[in-house]
Amino acid sequence: MSHHYDALETRDNQERENDLFDRLPGHLAHAVGVSSGLASHLDGVDLSSVKSRDALAQLPVLRKPELMAAQIKNPPFGGFANLDDLAGSRVFMSPGPVWEPQGAGVDPWLGARALFAAGFRKGDIVHNALAYHMTPGGFILDEALRQLGCVIFPGGVGNTQMQVEAAVALQPVAYTGTPDYLKVILDKADEMGQDLSCFKRALVSGGALFPSMRQDYADRGVKVLQAYATADLGVIAYESELDGAPTEGMIVNEDLIVEIVRPGTDDPVAEGEVGELVVTTFNTTYPLVRFGTGDLSAVLAGQSPCGRTNVRIKGWMGRADQRAKVKGMFVDPKQVADITKRHPEISAARLIVVRDGDQDAMTLQVTGANVDAEAVASTLRDITKLGGVVETVSELPNDGKVIDDQRDYES
Repeated sequence: MSHHYDALETRDNQERENDLFDRLPGHLAHAVGVSSGLASHLDGVDLSSVKSRDALAQLPVLRKPELMAAQIKNPPFGGFANLDDLAGSRVFMSPGPVWEPQGAGVDPWLGARALFAAGFRKGDIVHNALAYHMTPGGFILDEALRQLGCVIFPGGVGNTQMQVEAAVALQPVAYTGTPDYLKVILDKADEMGQDLSCFKRALVSGGALFPSMRQDYADRGVKVLQAYATADLGVIAYESELDGAPTEGMIVNEDLIVEIVRPGTDDPVAEGEVGELVVTTFNTTYPLVRFGTGDLSAVLAGQSPCGRTNVRIKGWMGRADQRAKVKGMFVDPKQVADITKRHPEISAARLIVVRDGDQDAMTLQVTGANVDAEAVASTLRDITKLGGVVETVSELPNDGKVIDDQRDYES
């Protein structure tokens, strides 16, 4: 049985580089023809000359706030999508809000090879516990699983008892979803006196897979690898294994060009230096070029011992801005501002994100007179779609932080 999804994963890296940049000028020419927003963003650029990383680095980075502003001005996609590709497809709304179209063809978010690297194979019954509602998470993996020929139970999130009952009946061999929700399901099964030892492997995304959490799953007989994905770009990078153990770092997906730039600039940094992850995709429906993810990462030296030759990154290392991913959903400083606008009695606010056992937890600290904590908590849930505690404090530090992510990603 092949250990790799296809021959692209093991080709010479220079061959891959030549292929990507030979194709890029033609892709850019087509993209600006179908995407008025991108055409405006790249106005004045000689696209036929973008044949190298140095040339690509001269193009401006497109960041989420700019995309959101364009979408407000020209809804829903800000002119950055090929509308002719949307017939028979789906559109999604992520927190922000940010609108995303589903790309054309099978596996449009390029998730199949990440699943293959995690041991998923044709005929596997898979319990998919990413949300199918509004956001694309569930469909990102659903489409990739279908491409592999897996059998999918679209569990989504919540209704944990029913999810356990479904798993008991279907006996899925694999799980896809956020890192912590698998533990919720397994713990609920224990509480119900049900055996879910059928789960043998998992591919997780939408949150941090802490080392202690991975070990806990291993102790339960579940081998867990992770993928790094975004709603805009799909699967950017993924873990692999060798001799049953995860290899270092995450392998960049095929058909993407990844750069690391100095936060707040468009300038690439040296290999190994931490910076903002910037991605160029060949997706013809949503042709994002030098899209700044806002996530921090770094390129690792050398190639993976698993035999895949593409560039490796350290994975997700935090945010270049103050956005934070909580239970698979991004929370943005703008959302905190929206909360304070609804409650004029709040003079200042800061959202603190921590780990509470094996799950993410939020506390919104606010200052002000006569603050109704319960009403603010309701607004917090309404705006972020996540629950949290509201705490009134006498003052907040004057350090510019709106979101304070206090989670320890090393333990």
